[in-house]
Amino acid sequence: MSSLPRPASMIARAARALATLSLGAALAVASTVGAFAQGVPVVRDAEIEALVRDYARPIFKAAGLAKAGIQIVLVNDASFNAFVAGRRLFINTGALLQAETPNEIIGVIAHECGHLAGGHQQKLRDQLERAKTMAIVASLLGAGALAAGAATKSRGLAGAGMGLATGGGELARRSLLTYQRGEEVTADRSAVTYLNATGQSGKGMLKTFERFQSALSLSGAQVDPYRISHPMPQERIANLQTLVEKSPYFDKADPAALQQRHDMMRVKIAAFTQGQAATSRLLRKNPDQLAVQYGEAISTYLNGDPRSALAKTDALVKKQPKNPYFHELRGDILMKANKPAEAAGAYAKAVGLDPVKSGLLPVSYGQALMAVGTPESLKKAVAQMSAGLERDREKAVGYRYLAQAYGELGEIAKADLAMAEGYFYGASYQEAKIFAMRAQKAMKPGEPGWLRAQDIINYGKSAKTK
Repeated sequence: MSSLPRPASMIARAARALATLSLGAALAVASTVGAFAQGVPVVRDAEIEALVRDYARPIFKAAGLAKAGIQIVLVNDASFNAFVAGRRLFINTGALLQAETPNEIIGVIAHECGHLAGGHQQKLRDQLERAKTMAIVASLLGAGALAAGAATKSRGLAGAGMGLATGGGELARRSLLTYQRGEEVTADRSAVTYLNATGQSGKGMLKTFERFQSALSLSGAQVDPYRISHPMPQERIANLQTLVEKSPYFDKADPAALQQRHDMMRVKIAAFTQGQAATSRLLRKNPDQLAVQYGEAISTYLNGDPRSALAKTDALVKKQPKNPYFHELRGDILMKANKPAEAAGAYAKAVGLDPVKSGLLPVSYGQALMAVGTPESLKKAVAQMSAGLERDREKAVGYRYLAQAYGELGEIAKADLAMAEGYFYGASYQEAKIFAMRAQKAMKPGEPGWLRAQDIINYGKSAKTK
């Protein structure tokens, strides 16, 4: 085996060390600047992202958010939850797995869009400032009354001061929680409006709240309704029941094709996050034969039987030859079987068939081409991964594989810049700057790569000087 030039070897080793995802993994935990920096474990999967985006698109339009650049982020968490932060809508894999119909998830998305369209995040920040002010004023008034009571030896005045000091914070907190509960009710009503505007049922929302109510009842917990930020589930069900049942779309079911995609998504999540036993339980309950076969193929692949997994996946491809994610699974299996050339062919089909042009699939294709290892395949790998990362800039691990490919081609400056991008989007800014400065030394000032390196070097400086 011929050795690489030393700098290239160093870059390749660094890239391999930082590449936390296994080649060909269909479902992977990754990092993004906005999400992972906050401690959120993010899941990246082309198939699931495309499906959830299809759920969200008409709701975004109805809510006036179609051009707002809302990013949907999948969170690797088993609980049934979703939330918004900035222009990002976070949905737990637990919600996707537990929801039996697309409509349940669509209802969740509609509710969160109610918060986004209503500007609730900014309003909540304003309310937090108001609550803090209330608490501070109460504390100051209480301190003043205590001092006056002590000076005049008035126990009554001192007691009133103590009451102001301790009760003011509680009053502020309750005021804030009351406001939050009001926002939740508003978001629920907005959700029903969006569902009606898109010709969809609100049954899924009711089912979600019934699930919360059941969980609360089973827990046996005694909850003070005035100490929580959301209305009690039974209260939300009562508020929504009439609205939802009035809709002409109340009994409208999800399209069969959409339900099938939903079922396949659920078995995929179960297989990758909960293991074979959980997947088997889900498959026994699933009436869709294609979803069952899909789940069995994924489980067989994950449990180390590539030959059998490939046979099962080939049967899926035969049934739906234009399904890009069946070809993606073929690529994953073939990579696991150490057949990178065949895997590259499978990924190439997935990329060509992908209707949404996900940035994730070209990166997988590029990884397979890298494993082929010829100079020509390395050049193709660079082209594919660059195209994928152009569409999906926050896939940090993709840059690290790109750096490795550049390093093996001897293009050290580009490798350093790719490493800088990987560290940057992984929120490791100091390391990003080190590699960006290295890249600049071999670049002409003013060229695009040099300017991008400078952007990384300058990141955060303006904030520090303010």
